[in-house]
Amino acid sequence: MDRFLKEWLRVRYGSLAHNAGWMFIGQGISVLCQGIYFILLARLLGAIEYGIYAGAVAMVSILSQYSALGSHSVFLRYVSPDPKNFATYWGNVLMTIGGVGSLLVILLTWGGPHWAHAYSAPMVLCLALGDCICSQVTLAAGRVFQAFERLRVTALLSLFVNLLRTALAGLMLWHLHHATARQWVVAALLVSLVAAGTAVVLVTRAYGKPAFSPALLRRRTGEGFVFALSYSTTGLYNDIDKAMLGHYGMNVANGIYTMAYRVVDVCNMPLYSIQAAAVPRFFQKGVAGARSTAEYAIRIVKRTAPLTLLSAAVMLVIAPVIPHLVGRSFGESAVALRWLCLLPFFRSFHVSAGDALTGAGHQKLRLGSQATAAAFNFAANLYLIPHYGWHGAAWSSLATDGGLAALNWLMVAWLLRREKKLVTECLVEVN
Repeated sequence: MDRFLKEWLRVRYGSLAHNAGWMFIGQGISVLCQGIYFILLARLLGAIEYGIYAGAVAMVSILSQYSALGSHSVFLRYVSPDPKNFATYWGNVLMTIGGVGSLLVILLTWGGPHWAHAYSAPMVLCLALGDCICSQVTLAAGRVFQAFERLRVTALLSLFVNLLRTALAGLMLWHLHHATARQWVVAALLVSLVAAGTAVVLVTRAYGKPAFSPALLRRRTGEGFVFALSYSTTGLYNDIDKAMLGHYGMNVANGIYTMAYRVVDVCNMPLYSIQAAAVPRFFQKGVAGARSTAEYAIRIVKRTAPLTLLSAAVMLVIAPVIPHLVGRSFGESAVALRWLCLLPFFRSFHVSAGDALTGAGHQKLRLGSQATAAAFNFAANLYLIPHYGWHGAAWSSLATDGGLAALNWLMVAWLLRREKKLVTECLVEVN
């Protein structure tokens, strides 16, 4: 009995439980803030301006994933086991974001107005500065505290940004009642600057100033680029439809579709929380090969699939409430949400299988399946969006996530067959 009590106290008050608790609290409050933020922003902008903003954000976010070139993930990998590496890796993160991010800002500011006539150069400039530089610095700072197992600060940084955006949207709605997308992005840039500055100050006070090592940066660039590719393919098949709706000038449709998609993103939070908690276990089981990670993925799906079906049912029920919360101009968002409500269910399958591939050391296979999904989504939307508007985007999203789920599990099955064949061949040679 004493032994059981000691073990329970160790788990209950250990660093893992402490960090998980902070992430859960921070994520829960962030979800609430995001919900309020979406409502306030939709009422502030209306369907047309919200559609313009959503399309421009999607366009920028597809490229912004390359601003850091995966350097914050490289930081996490090499500083977590050896904190003495902090200064040079942190300095290289800031150097990469400053250099690559600035190039992307210039590229987006020049190309944005050519992608869609509704995007002015000053508007894209503000968005690009906020997403390609400021948001990446804030994200990287969160990874610093994550590497040192201070997830409380990581959670609070994310919460801080969401609180600032919510407060800003509420203040502008109170004073202006209505704003354009251009007005909002200028105000939002101020929030991003404050958040990034605060993040850098917190890191500097906690761990010291950065140092720079161009030689180390060159040595780790290839590894970081693989991380960046993985992030970008996910962002591509999630956001390319919104960017294309903006390109074709379907701003009302984009506002309707994006608002429904935001509700889906909020309902995805429980799924991603479970998957994030399971990732370390996937790596542990990956030592024993693909069979071990596949068995664990099946266990995860048995938990997440019913949960996502429940969230789909909830979305079906609450869909008619959306126009009452965000305004009549978003009336069709209720229909769009009914189309998209099964996305979390499909994602519960493709994320678990993808984590099984990554945990078993086959990240390139996962990257290949994600790239295939992104290419399919883009090709499908080239036909569906001009002919069917947001309905076509919704159909393409369902087909993409469903197809990615099937493709990832087919890859897992192929690895299992190959693994079994190798074991059989080894046994034959022994005998």
